[in-house]
Amino acid sequence: MITTNLRRFYDPTFTVTDSYKESLPDLQNGPASLIEGADVPIQQVGISNFRIPLKYPTPSGDLLTLETSVDGYVGLDAGKKGINMGRIMRTFYKFQHDIFHPNKLREVLQSYKEDLESRSAFLKLSFNYPMMKESLRSGLSGYQYYSVAIEGKIDENDVFTSFMHLDFVYSSACPCSYELSEHARETRDVAAIPHSQRSVADVTVQLNSEMFVDELVEMCRDALQTETQVIVKREDEQAFAEMNGAYQKFVEDAARLLYDELNKDERIRDFVVRCAHLESLHSHDAVSRICKGLRNGLR
Repeated sequence: MITTNLRRFYDPTFTVTDSYKESLPDLQNGPASLIEGADVPIQQVGISNFRIPLKYPTPSGDLLTLETSVDGYVGLDAGKKGINMGRIMRTFYKFQHDIFHPNKLREVLQSYKEDLESRSAFLKLSFNYPMMKESLRSGLSGYQYYSVAIEGKIDENDVFTSFMHLDFVYSSACPCSYELSEHARETRDVAAIPHSQRSVADVTVQLNSEMFVDELVEMCRDALQTETQVIVKREDEQAFAEMNGAYQKFVEDAARLLYDELNKDERIRDFVVRCAHLESLHSHDAVSRICKGLRNGLR
């Protein structure tokens, strides 16, 4: 049956009263009989990729305001139909003018637990972090952008853990290819160029205490030495070729070099690293994955 006597227009002057709000249907908080499927807990329910500009600290004391993608989730107990998705965003907006760092997430997560009456909560902030990088020899500088995420979770006992993720892009020159190229020159007087490729180290660290993004970037630079460049003139290109020759590495070498660097910092409780060399020789990538090795730790 089609109803024909309804008012078919939006009334911008309509005022919502408390009594009207109370009359609105609420399936989310309905009885357990409304649950579809197995009546079991769900570890994470929430929203992903809502965007907001947030402030982040730098070692110099300056603040960077960066567009941030936010994932926010809470645990859903058995017997509950759902959660208030909008409240996840509204709760986060209470903190929109604060300065964000890994430990700040504890405060937001505690609010999630209270506002949504949940026993656990999870939060991840993803952003592109700019750092000025100087060229190798020309004296020029340009912005290098790093894909970063800070993540936190709090459990039913209010135990908080925080993580930082970084994608570090570098160049990897193959030691085997270098030796084969030198052999061709020496034995047959043939020009040969060893292959190198853009490579990515996906680094995740679990933190004991606060750490700036800049500091994790510097650890990766110190470990691998051959970060890709921003502004390049001929003298920089030559320097980069020399640098790749000096710091040749297989994907296994890259993983172990990062392990050595990360393992020295007491602010890092645990870590896992995935290195991928996006091969210029092969039609596939070379990959190495390494973790600190804590029992029940990151894998």
